[in-house]
Amino acid sequence: MDAHTGTVTELVDIPPGTVTLTDRRTRRSWAVGLAPYRLASVPVTQDLYAHVTGLRPSAARGDRLPVESVSWWDAVRFCNALSLREGLAPAYRLPADEDDTIEWDAASEGYRLPTEAEWEHACRAGTTGPRHGELDEIAWYRDNAHDRVHEVRGKLPNAWGLHDMLGNVWDWCWDVYDAEVYGTYRVLRGGGWFDEHWSCRASARRRSHPTFRVDDVGFRLARSGTSCPPPTPPAGTPLRPSRSG
Repeated sequence: MDAHTGTVTELVDIPPGTVTLTDRRTRRSWAVGLAPYRLASVPVTQDLYAHVTGLRPSAARGDRLPVESVSWWDAVRFCNALSLREGLAPAYRLPADEDDTIEWDAASEGYRLPTEAEWEHACRAGTTGPRHGELDEIAWYRDNAHDRVHEVRGKLPNAWGLHDMLGNVWDWCWDVYDAEVYGTYRVLRGGGWFDEHWSCRASARRRSHPTFRVDDVGFRLARSGTSCPPPTPPAGTPLRPSRSG
């Protein structure tokens, strides 16, 4: 399904590589090797979300705006719904209760959330600095967003053709942030329209409870590559959005 029309999803082929993740709270770094995968060029829009679910949960309204005010559970349910709509095996085995454990079928070619390693690798697009370009040119954030979310593709993409990786809305990722400290909290990446510049960095990690909803948190779609071994789901660890969580 297309981020604009609700009929086709534009996915970008992401090359394999290795990314080093860093957690400022624990001062820990770890390297993650990645097989090829595909990532949506923009966050899921309100048009696409409504086309699949019939729902418009966002605080702001506009077909080309990123869907926001969606929880992590909303996002994984959407992934499964879109997979079924397109005749793909769902990536997730969903429990009846949100308090129970969800399972990721890594062999599935269905839609899913990116891991945070996949997200950062795609955001960097071969660069090594905090951002893939000048922030005002690539992101909507507190200094230029005028206190609101903006339509997708409003800023320049990175070298791999991905828009809004930084700013506009945070992206939910698959991973649990730190199970021992934060329980089921999930990772958020990218920063949002409400955030200061320091949150809009390729390495910035936040967390929130998987039921949390706020008007600067959305998500984008990923799919595992069809010609390569599926990734191994990480043990995970959660993140916090721009305001509460």
